[in-house]
Amino acid sequence: MSTTDRMEPPSATEPIAPEKSLPELLSELSNDFSGLVTTHIDLAKVEIKEEVAKAGKGAGLLSGAAVSALLAILLLSFAAAWGLSEIVPEGVAFLIVGLVWAAVAAVLGLSGRQRLAEAKGPEKTVEEVKEDAEWLRQQKNK
Repeated sequence: MSTTDRMEPPSATEPIAPEKSLPELLSELSNDFSGLVTTHIDLAKVEIKEEVAKAGKGAGLLSGAAVSALLAILLLSFAAAWGLSEIVPEGVAFLIVGLVWAAVAAVLGLSGRQRLAEAKGPEKTVEEVKEDAEWLRQQKNK
């Protein structure tokens, strides 16, 4: 392909589509803007779906931590009551089981909190909308 066969970019002083009427140009602008909005909405849906999945996993881990903590409180309460009131080996056994449940609750709670902290909003969409708004401001000022 030679350099003369290449399309040259349009000049800033020449109209891009001089054969089109104003209603046609407005219709094209409306269609382009509608397509842009639809694209941004689709992108936001994808981003939100991904972040909701992350948040759901974090919430599931926190739910597991809550159940584990409930069991820990229950078992530790029984262990403390039986251990103090009767001072027998069964109380010590319940105490060990309760401490294990407390450790499980701590691990699940920390993991769930970390997952929830990783969940973010639709950052890409927000950034693109800001860029589009800036572009529109620049076009308006021309």
